[in-house]
Amino acid sequence: MTSASKILVLNGPNLDRLDLRDSAIYGMMNFTQLSEFVLRNASDLGLEAEVRQSNSEVEIITWLHEAADGRNPVILNPAAFTHYSYAIRDAAAMLKAPLIEVHLSNPLAREEFRHTSVISGVAQGTIGGFGPDSYRLALLAMKELI
Repeated sequence: MTSASKILVLNGPNLDRLDLRDSAIYGMMNFTQLSEFVLRNASDLGLEAEVRQSNSEVEIITWLHEAADGRNPVILNPAAFTHYSYAIRDAAAMLKAPLIEVHLSNPLAREEFRHTSVISGVAQGTIGGFGPDSYRLALLAMKELI
């Protein structure tokens, strides 16, 4: 698999603290377990993935620039940045490979301020509400896209 086929799985703020968040919304996995789940599912599909997490908007933008330069496909859980980060949206719009937005929870079933995604307009699709399986479904979709 070429380096351009490596899928970057980028995760936004507070996802590194899943073990402290409401398990009714975010499930029972901690971030390490979620990362291992993603890597195992990617491998099972014959894909290479790299999982990253940051609480920094700047770092996520830098990673998206890296993905754009490398023509890497991206699965992005922008977390709270979903709803207001036009800077992340602009960086995501530069991608030359597919982008899939993913969420553990279903943002449309939550508070009204979570109903709007500024990212989804530049993504090939959005998958949410299936817990960790949202990532597995995103990997399946990405395999078809690449």
